[in-house]
Amino acid sequence: MNAVLENIKTRRSIRHYKSDMVETEKLEKIIEAGLYAASGMGQQKTIIVAIKNKEIRDKLAEINRKIAGWEEGVDPFYGAPVVIIVLAEKGYFTGIYDGSLVIGNMMLAAHSLGVGSCWIHRAKEEFEMPEYKDFLKSLEIEGEYEGVGHCILGYAAGDEPKAAPRKEKRVYYIDY
Repeated sequence: MNAVLENIKTRRSIRHYKSDMVETEKLEKIIEAGLYAASGMGQQKTIIVAIKNKEIRDKLAEINRKIAGWEEGVDPFYGAPVVIIVLAEKGYFTGIYDGSLVIGNMMLAAHSLGVGSCWIHRAKEEFEMPEYKDFLKSLEIEGEYEGVGHCILGYAAGDEPKAAPRKEKRVYYIDY
């Protein structure tokens, strides 16, 4: 089978990670895959913020946990050592879709490199908070952005889950 199609079929969301940091060269390749995602009219209106700093990662996890309404001690990032935040230029008509493609590309690239990943929500709510707007300013990121999602990365602690069977009646062909 084609390697790309095989990668698509075998990638799974990982929800339990080892503490081992993802190597810089792998992280750079994963991010590069995100940068090559399709974008509306080729405008590339998304940005990527990669967090490897444990203190910042843990602070982000705590805010994310509170937004989700989960009990104290729950890690919404499942112990992953890297959190990549994808943001889209606020108000751009395909921004959220473009950011979704960025995350999808990064998750597939991660899998191809032996790195686990999972999409985590609540970035939209986080980046509506003043402290997160200030966080972007501290990184010298100008403009208004909205959160699309988090792509967490790390090495799976345990076996990768198996794919669920594909549901029926999801494809309809119209032949001429």
